[in-house]
Amino acid sequence: MVERSPLLNALAYGLLALGMTFALGPMYLALCAATVSNAHLLNQGIPLLPGDQWLHNMAQVSQRIDLLRLLGNSLLVATSVVIGKLTLSALTAFAVVYFRGPFTSLIFFAVLGTLLLPVEVRVIPTYAVAGDLLGPLRTLLHALGITSLPVPTLNVLDSYPGLALPLMASATGTFLFRQFYKTLPADLVEAARLDGAGPWRFFFDILLPLSKANFAALGTLVFIGAWKDYLWPMVATNRPEMRTLVLGIASFAPTDSTQLPEWNLLMAAAIVSLIPPILVIALMQRWFAKGLVGVNK
Repeated sequence: MVERSPLLNALAYGLLALGMTFALGPMYLALCAATVSNAHLLNQGIPLLPGDQWLHNMAQVSQRIDLLRLLGNSLLVATSVVIGKLTLSALTAFAVVYFRGPFTSLIFFAVLGTLLLPVEVRVIPTYAVAGDLLGPLRTLLHALGITSLPVPTLNVLDSYPGLALPLMASATGTFLFRQFYKTLPADLVEAARLDGAGPWRFFFDILLPLSKANFAALGTLVFIGAWKDYLWPMVATNRPEMRTLVLGIASFAPTDSTQLPEWNLLMAAAIVSLIPPILVIALMQRWFAKGLVGVNK
């Protein structure tokens, strides 16, 4: 039983206020920086109150970058990654839990072992595969001595599939769905088998409805991760019209000592980029919380 007292309540609210200050303080300062001129930032620093240059700064941002195009690219890529990653994670976990084989555990731990590799290590191999998507198949056929079968070169770099496909595989998502499926009673499988339900019907009619909170929680995290990803879109794209909003924001940062920084435009674009993730969190908050605590009702 939690003891309640005025002192403990005051301490709890003080810690909450301190945490909110650290969490929301940078966002508030970014908003203030986005509403003043760049000269004000360079000469006087970030103000503590918002200014009146927001519309002017947004007009400058729209002139410098194709804001709507970059926003649409980010939405398309993030949504594609969410759909692909949730589908692959749920199906992989379903296969690992309900289709037992001699190498099932070995395959699962091999997939889980990819978490030990940082993203930076996987960039070059991923770039090579995206530059020739059928290259591994061609190498396998040559290793088997099959050289008469022509395998075309499929380059997905600088395209929407190239931006989304490499981000869809997820060992973390597979692990989370596997842990949830293992908590379900074995009687569900027996009942489905007695009713004549096959594997696909069991997956769609029983597992998917029970996994709604897991889909919501993981989907929210995946969307935010794909939305703010910088490294892979920078490597995989060359054309400006294929860039994401994060890369457009980075174009306002100085690249050398002779370039004048435009912090007000950078902060204005950054504030705009925060809107979609905030909306996703607000819409999915109820299911997101249920998924985190393991409640699926």
